[in-house]
Amino acid sequence: MNLWIGIEHMKNIELHLGHAGYCEAKEHHAIRDGKRQTIKFHALWGLIRHPEEGYILFDTGYTQRFFEETRNFPSKIYALLTKVSVTPEEEVIHQLKNSGIMPEEIKKIFISHFHADHVGGLRDFPKAKIITSRNALNHTLGLNSYSSFSKGVLKGLLPEDLEQRTLFIENCTANMDPVFGETYDLLGDSSMLAFSLPGHARGQFGLLLQTPKSKYFLVADAAWVNRAVTDMVLPSPVVRLFFDSWKAYTSTLRKLHEFHQLFPDVLIIPTHCEATTTPLISKRVRFDLL
Repeated sequence: MNLWIGIEHMKNIELHLGHAGYCEAKEHHAIRDGKRQTIKFHALWGLIRHPEEGYILFDTGYTQRFFEETRNFPSKIYALLTKVSVTPEEEVIHQLKNSGIMPEEIKKIFISHFHADHVGGLRDFPKAKIITSRNALNHTLGLNSYSSFSKGVLKGLLPEDLEQRTLFIENCTANMDPVFGETYDLLGDSSMLAFSLPGHARGQFGLLLQTPKSKYFLVADAAWVNRAVTDMVLPSPVVRLFFDSWKAYTSTLRKLHEFHQLFPDVLIIPTHCEATTTPLISKRVRFDLL
């Protein structure tokens, strides 16, 4: 099936978006023509309600475990470089419980990549299957304690049975398209399409889905602000030090820019773009907003 046909005939599902903590960053680092001011990089998470599969999470935000895992060196360097703020009430599990959704009701979790602000809540959902890239998982598990924090990874956030619970994106039905190459139909019903978005992190994937109101492309950290995609503006070169591959990142951003030009009705949502995400989130789970 060609992706362009797939986008036009996607199955409707429901989506809720929320924030689970944030870290601070410099705007002129996130986008090279940005202002020299501090901005918040909110940790976006999503809850999908599928008519047959039930509840599926997109990433899991920050939790208090971040502070526990960065108490000692060398991981403490991560906390010193990245000022994180998250309260217990902001954690995904607490937001879900406040809306009457228990941890055991989460059937699957889509992990875009293994940076701490995306996997912080994984241990709160011990029954859920984890959907992610084989490349991302293998790379993450292969990092030692000294290289992990420099790659944004805190292994203590990961469940001990992670490998046993993982469903690899690459094992799903693959489709070809002229912009992204292979994409994957995660559930085999054209309701959730996964796109490879490498560069920022090894094996990073994004997720395209459609609700009754609109189409949403959750692109994780393939871009930090939406204008990077719409206007094809790169971040500051200084962040190259923290990226898996600058060449792959720029290639991914160009593909997203082309995708936006082809499908301007699809709302592209970078995880940390406050201007994009803030109007879309709510503190209690609601499926009627999006």
